[in-house]
Amino acid sequence: MILQSLAGLPAFLVYFCTAILCVVVYLFVYTRITPHDEFKLIRDNDPAAAIALGLSLLGFTLPVVSAIAHSANVVDCLVWSLVALVVQVVVYYVIKIPVPNLSAKIAAGEMAPAIWLGLSSLAAGALNAASMIY
Repeated sequence: MILQSLAGLPAFLVYFCTAILCVVVYLFVYTRITPHDEFKLIRDNDPAAAIALGLSLLGFTLPVVSAIAHSANVVDCLVWSLVALVVQVVVYYVIKIPVPNLSAKIAAGEMAPAIWLGLSSLAAGALNAASMIY
C-alpha cells in the first residue's frame, strides 16, 4: 500500500525540483531588473520591499502551479514558467508608468507603491495562471 502511494514520488521530485529551480531563476532575474536591492532592504527590515517582492513571487508561482498541473511534460512546464517570468517583468515595467520613482519609493519604505506593485503582480499572475488552462 505504501509503495503504491510512493509510485508517484519520482514525478513529484522532478516537478518540485523544477519549480524550485524556476523560483530561484525568477528571484535572480527579478531582483536584477529592479533598481532597488530587495534582499538588502528586507534584511534591513523594510516591509515595503518584503511586500512587493513577496506578492510578486506569489504572482509568479501561481502560473507555475498551473503549468505543473496542466503541462504535458517538464519541458512544457518550463516553457510556461518562462512565460510567467516574462509576464512578471512586463508587469513591473507597466506598473512603474503611473508611479514615477517606484523603486526609490519602495526603497524608502513607502507602503502604497509596494502594495500597488505587489498586488498588480499577483493579479497578473492569477490571470496568467487561469489563461494557461486552455
